[in-house]
Amino acid sequence: MTATKDPKEQGPTTATATKAQPGQKNGSAGGLMKRLRRSASVTEHNLSSLRDRKSTQNLFDQHGNPIDLRQYRKVLDKDENGNGTSEKKLRYRRTQSVTRAEEITNKEAKQRKAQPDKPIHRPRDSLFSWSSGFTNFTGLVNWGFLLLCIGGLRLGLENLLKYGVRINPIDWYFFVSGRNEGEGHNALLLIIYSLVHISLCLAVEKGLALEIISEGLGMVIQTINIIVSVCLPVVIIHLKGSAFSIMGATTVCFYYSVLFLKLWSYVQTNMWCRKTYYQRQPRERRPSISLAELKRKHPNSSDDDEEITKLVQYPENLSYKDILYFLCAPTLCYELNFPRTSRVRKRFLLKRLLEVLIGVNVLMALFQQWIIPSVRNSLIPFSNMDMALATERLLKLALPNHLVWLCFFYLLFHSFLNAIGEVLNFADRNFYCDWWNANNIDTFWRTWNMPVHRWCVRHLYIPVVQMGYSSRQASTIVFLFSAFFHEYLVSVPLQTYKIWAFLGMMGQIPLSAISRYIERRLGPRMGNIIVWASIILGQPLCIMAYYHDYVVTHFQNALNSTDHS
Repeated sequence: MTATKDPKEQGPTTATATKAQPGQKNGSAGGLMKRLRRSASVTEHNLSSLRDRKSTQNLFDQHGNPIDLRQYRKVLDKDENGNGTSEKKLRYRRTQSVTRAEEITNKEAKQRKAQPDKPIHRPRDSLFSWSSGFTNFTGLVNWGFLLLCIGGLRLGLENLLKYGVRINPIDWYFFVSGRNEGEGHNALLLIIYSLVHISLCLAVEKGLALEIISEGLGMVIQTINIIVSVCLPVVIIHLKGSAFSIMGATTVCFYYSVLFLKLWSYVQTNMWCRKTYYQRQPRERRPSISLAELKRKHPNSSDDDEEITKLVQYPENLSYKDILYFLCAPTLCYELNFPRTSRVRKRFLLKRLLEVLIGVNVLMALFQQWIIPSVRNSLIPFSNMDMALATERLLKLALPNHLVWLCFFYLLFHSFLNAIGEVLNFADRNFYCDWWNANNIDTFWRTWNMPVHRWCVRHLYIPVVQMGYSSRQASTIVFLFSAFFHEYLVSVPLQTYKIWAFLGMMGQIPLSAISRYIERRLGPRMGNIIVWASIILGQPLCIMAYYHDYVVTHFQNALNSTDHS
């Protein structure tokens, strides 16, 4: 296809003009470019496209003669003022050199293939080299998994031959029920008492909505109520520790920790809604409209609109039904309108319940058969600071502890929370993300426990940043908050007030910096290895430390009688 000449433009445009040499002065460069523009095809009327064009194919003048852009390259490399740009020349030279190198390589390859010796070699890297681009290591993953299973089977067989069968469901029943440990049902009574904190929280919110209670007084009452709710188990268990079993005290502390976070979210969310509600102008109640009047105003509206659920507005949400649903829902962040499912999937619910039932028994068996003997045998080496033997016990405990932790994660965050969500028609099931692919510690803590992460971001991190603190200071406050509750959930039930869990959580801050440095210098794979190593080795070390302190605190004589063979 050839370009048609614009009748408005004057002056001849011939093939001779297009073949003029570009070595002209700047004064005639503009005229040459005009002739080039006129001679080029319609799609190549732009100078920038001519500069970037690498091929001269389908580029003809008005007489059908092909145009060779190489003759006009010096002119094209000049800007609108006629000044040459070194950047364009450099880019052009680099493009030419790359193209030239590819041409030489392809020509050599063709010449080698044409030789009579039938060559089979070509330039390529070994598969284990990063430059090879090879990523399919599925066979090695299968090999590692099989080797891990064989090693675990050997350790399990060794444990069975050494300790015999230690699995006894009756002992677990006694432990869970608190039989022969506590007195009465104190844990259950303390959980029922939490209704007082819940009712007080709801009553204050209703008073604030009706403006019976001032905003300042209401916030003071809510703050005291929430703090007392988390401090009450500490005082009761400390004063009457013998009346609680370990399992009962752990359940109470876990329940009140969740209640603390949920009441905080409930109060803060209603405060946000209340501020918006008070800002509405005018603040008058709208007259209610009957369904008949609505249909008269909108006669063409279909009956399908009746099926659309009306969103709950503040302060209609302040009811026992609403707050009790939130307390039972598998989330820590309160909303007036949660996403809901349309039905309960019975088959899905049955699978999750079976997983919980079978998984709990597997956890109990692993504890009785594997973890308890390993923890007991670590007491003497850990107490005597025998580093070699203590390290051996740590590594021996790492595998069963890690298996228990993985099973616990699956049962809690997938099976149990999905079952609760299915029963309550709770639609948001994002309880965890792909933490196993985390390349640094920060990513792990942001992905493995999504309910807690979302609560920390929504109710702690963002408000602290909005108060004027930096993101690093806000992150430190979040870690301090998390460290407190980790210590709370361990020290209070054991009545062994140490700081190992607190230090372990605060140690995540420098470990996070180390993991990010390793990720930058050695790649994401090494960062992921650091994350896994901290999980596998950090937890058994903490368990050994707390077991040692628990025995020293409550069973001093056990140090002299524990078998550590």
